Amino acid sequence: MATPKNQSVLKGFAVLKSFHSPDEWLTSSELSRRAKLPEASGYRIIQTLAQIGAVVRGPRGRYRPGMLLVSLSQNVAIGDLLREASQEIMMEVANRLNLTMHLGILEGGMVTYIAKVCTPTSLALHTLPGSQLEAYCSGIGKVLLAALPPDQLDGVILDGDLVALTPHTITDRAQLRLELDRARKHGYAVDNCEIRLDMRCLAVPIHDGERRTVAALSASDHAELMTDERQKEVRNALLAAAALLERKVFPLDPDLKSRPFQKRKHSRAAGLAVAL
Repeated sequence: MATPKNQSVLKGFAVLKSFHSPDEWLTSSELSRRAKLPEASGYRIIQTLAQIGAVVRGPRGRYRPGMLLVSLSQNVAIGDLLREASQEIMMEVANRLNLTMHLGILEGGMVTYIAKVCTPTSLALHTLPGSQLEAYCSGIGKVLLAALPPDQLDGVILDGDLVALTPHTITDRAQLRLELDRARKHGYAVDNCEIRLDMRCLAVPIHDGERRTVAALSASDHAELMTDERQKEVRNALLAAAALLERKVFPLDPDLKSRPFQKRKHSRAAGLAVAL
């Protein structure tokens, strides 16, 4: 027999997930309505959350997320969670298609690799978890840059020169913006021999439960092997692997489909304080 769920805990998290941004102030009635709770029940839960610091009551009787959520989120390293959850998934794809795979996040405008999987015969790349690479010339980097708000994107691509690593590296900022637009539209990005002349790489985003891009997953192979048919096969495998990883790390809120999408503020820490 399955262990029964604690309804009070579920209701408490329903209230916390009703905030659409970390600086949003809401009344008890508004929070209860968003959490789909009776107003009296919602009010009691909100008072308990306020007592433990999960929400803060303002001078006008409205509430916002409290510092307890920030404190808890600092104990969660998104990179560690993704790395541990991704190993088996990445290994299955790498072995099946003989690929070199990376998982990366954006830190300080650079791609930080948090996981790498390869096979004895896949393309040899001298990368290690923890190493960094410029974002503008890699598949992972393009996916992550494409997800940034416009002001943050400008801050990254206008900061320093876009150095050509090969004759195929995109060094024109207008052309790079078009490339990022394509990545945003199609849901994947391509490194077309931009880092190495003998390598092509495809990358797809990893989304959290609120559909924010928090990481990207890539697969690399010898350029001459990456035919159009092969790229389609690799892309489909990446999308399936990304969906599996998302379900593993960010279980979908069953109420999310019924709520209109709310654009959230981007957070380098993957927005964990907002998502709690």
